Amino acid sequence: MSKTIIIRIKKAGNRISVFSIKDSFGNTLISSITKERLIEGISLTVEDNVHYLVLSAIDIRKCCNKEIKIPISTITNQEIVDMKFKPLNTASLWRHLTNPQLYNNFYGCVHPYMLEYPFSYQRYDEILQNIQDNTKVYSYFPAIVGTSDDNRRIELDDRYFNKDIIYNNQQSTGLLELENKPTNNLKAYLAYPKYNTNSKTINYTKSDNIYQYNDFWNIVKDLKVPLFTTSCESMSIDKEVNETNMDYSRRSFKKDTIRAKEVRVRHILDNSSDIHLVSQFIIAPAQISY
Repeated sequence: MSKTIIIRIKKAGNRISVFSIKDSFGNTLISSITKERLIEGISLTVEDNVHYLVLSAIDIRKCCNKEIKIPISTITNQEIVDMKFKPLNTASLWRHLTNPQLYNNFYGCVHPYMLEYPFSYQRYDEILQNIQDNTKVYSYFPAIVGTSDDNRRIELDDRYFNKDIIYNNQQSTGLLELENKPTNNLKAYLAYPKYNTNSKTINYTKSDNIYQYNDFWNIVKDLKVPLFTTSCESMSIDKEVNETNMDYSRRSFKKDTIRAKEVRVRHILDNSSDIHLVSQFIIAPAQISY
């Protein structure tokens, strides 16, 4: 036998926008439903032996999943009609650097740390050769005094930004995923670059305190299609690579160089929050293209 139930939510924060619903046996009833629809209320048909539902909420950044068990209970129709939605947002003062081992981490979520460098050239177009970046990467041991302590840190050589985008108004490398060059392992090194569905993975090296990488070229398919799309996740990320206009396939020929009178380099760290990046200067060696 089955029964019909009505689901409405009474409280939710602004960060919560999408939900999924499962029954007590783990069966997915609805894979994606907006908060607005749940505020209005929906009806579902479930088996009689289902005693509770699991409401999974995903925040805007899609990194902090929350699950709530909702027992199935009996209320009157009038109680359902009288139910009013109330926004639930707790005001708080965010304190930075209380834990020197965490940086781009807010409310338990890793948020992207990004730096974008613009370069402009003179009369002639110039061809970008490589990227050389003097960034210090620090890792901290647990603090003794409760605040950031330079005596409790070490500098790393095998950590860096994990993503990069190089572009100008008509060209783009697409999304480059950066990984430390394998040492003493020729077989692993020859596996790069790796061509993924929506990115390309390349190596970086660190020598004389300079991070350096190359192995990039223009992969734009159509100049009449935008290179970026507007981000829907966060206002701090003003644009995302338009993956439908990028060709990440392996190319033996037609490797179009990044060539123009300007170029922009965007570095991104979004896979960890346990390192402190201190960028000092960046160089983008280029040669004149007559």
